Amino acid sequence: MITVISPIAGVRYSSAMEDSAKSHVSELDARGLICPLPVLRARKALMVLGPGELLRVYCTDPAAASDFPAFCQTSNHTLVETVRGEGEQGPEIAFLIRRHE
Repeated sequence: MITVISPIAGVRYSSAMEDSAKSHVSELDARGLICPLPVLRARKALMVLGPGELLRVYCTDPAAASDFPAFCQTSNHTLVETVRGEGEQGPEIAFLIRRHE
């Protein structure tokens, strides 16, 4: 179940429960945005999360594949998972990021 929290600059931001780990995962829909906006929006979303909390970011920008690992490395966040798939707008990538402690 997804519950909409407050939008961050027009991007859908929601909260959900991760079934596998039963932990809180926030979601940021950055589909359709191009570099550097997905990373900038993720940065803002991570700022409101507590240490160790998770953020899943959905992107369609191919540059995100290299942008998010670099962002996580320079900001000390952990890139937990990267999943590539096919979405309604074409190829998309989902990143699961754990906020630094």
